[in-house]
Amino acid sequence: MGETGIGALLLSLRKERGWSQQKVADEYNAREGRAAMTGKEIGRYEREARIPVPYTRSNLAQVFAVEVGVLDRAVALTKRRRGDGDGVEGPDGLAVTSPTERSVAGAVSADASSSAEFARFIAQRNADELVVEQLEADVARLARSYVSHPLLELYVEIKQLRDGVFDLLRGRQRPRQTSDLYVSASRLCGLCAHVCLDLGHYDSAATHARTARACAEAAGHEGMLAWVRAVESLIAYWTGSYEQAARLAQAGRQHRAGGSIGARLASLEARSLAIAGDKAGAAIALADAERSREGMLGHDDAPGVFAFPAAKQFAYAGTTHLAIGGRGHVQQAIASADTAIRLYRGAEADDQSVGDLFAAHLDLARGHMLLDDLDGTEAKVGFVLEAPVERVSASIVRRLVDLGRELGGRQYGGAAQVSQLRERIQQTAVLAASPAARPPELPT
Repeated sequence: MGETGIGALLLSLRKERGWSQQKVADEYNAREGRAAMTGKEIGRYEREARIPVPYTRSNLAQVFAVEVGVLDRAVALTKRRRGDGDGVEGPDGLAVTSPTERSVAGAVSADASSSAEFARFIAQRNADELVVEQLEADVARLARSYVSHPLLELYVEIKQLRDGVFDLLRGRQRPRQTSDLYVSASRLCGLCAHVCLDLGHYDSAATHARTARACAEAAGHEGMLAWVRAVESLIAYWTGSYEQAARLAQAGRQHRAGGSIGARLASLEARSLAIAGDKAGAAIALADAERSREGMLGHDDAPGVFAFPAAKQFAYAGTTHLAIGGRGHVQQAIASADTAIRLYRGAEADDQSVGDLFAAHLDLARGHMLLDDLDGTEAKVGFVLEAPVERVSASIVRRLVDLGRELGGRQYGGAAQVSQLRERIQQTAVLAASPAARPPELPT
């Protein structure tokens, strides 16, 4: 490969295969058996914003079918060009000083001792590249698992990992790693906000969201700033502040961020405006969401709850069409909800959002109810009623209660089928909202 630094080498190896950065990350993750790598991280290596540590190089060598020594020599060259010591690495992948440098350091005069002491202060850091990489991998794993796994399986780990990042940030790192830690802290606080949101603890959710926004601002991360606005919009929506929810989504759209966040924010805005009665504004925002999806630039930085798949967009569109009202929109809502369910069921198990599947089925149930198809209503709501109550979030309980209330309308005349269905809905809502179905303690 000649005298090639690690960035140029990785770029060349990738281009030879015609792969995207995300494709390299996918191959890496397939070998490791977990979502440890992202396309963004591959881009950092190619730009030499980061140097892959020995463990990472070993896996990359397998991905590209080259000797690991080829990557090691490229890293050494990059370090020499940068002036990072003599290019020799310690076990953590960082450069170590040469014997000459150590002898010079030992002979410094008393006048230089202050500089030497300050250099040692700079070197006292509690997070290296490997620590940051592992944190990002753990956050990605939790974010992906969150959409499909029971909350009780994850919330303790989310809290512990967040507290660990807070402790690291109270120590010392190099500036680049500090920035990366703030991004991880923002994502973990965002996950904590989602936990509280799903449990119906909206004040606590708002507190976590504010901290997530502060961390994103400290890192200067536009994507996370936009995503946090989406969470704040959700909180406002579920507390009944629909105009505020729309404004927060609009504010999030001012950030320059790639991936699917534009479609998420426009979808949130559309749903909020529709509930608030602004049917024209909701229709415009729905169209904006579709355009954002079509013109999406790049991949999402993180998976799972941080991404906004097409299935989720269709689920939001279904709720929006129902809120706009009218037979035509009800039919569009049914089509959108059906599409969301089909897309989720065709996705990998870890990407099948239980909450969105519940929401889409309840939208289908309500759509059939509005079209006077009570058999269809009963069939669709049954998907939620037959699920384990610990999987039913506070927002789904709210939807169930609203559906039961609508079924009590005069137009249904207290029919036996309706009465029995309302009783099942009420029983599920009560059980799902009981303390026994929730964690005994919230992350703080």
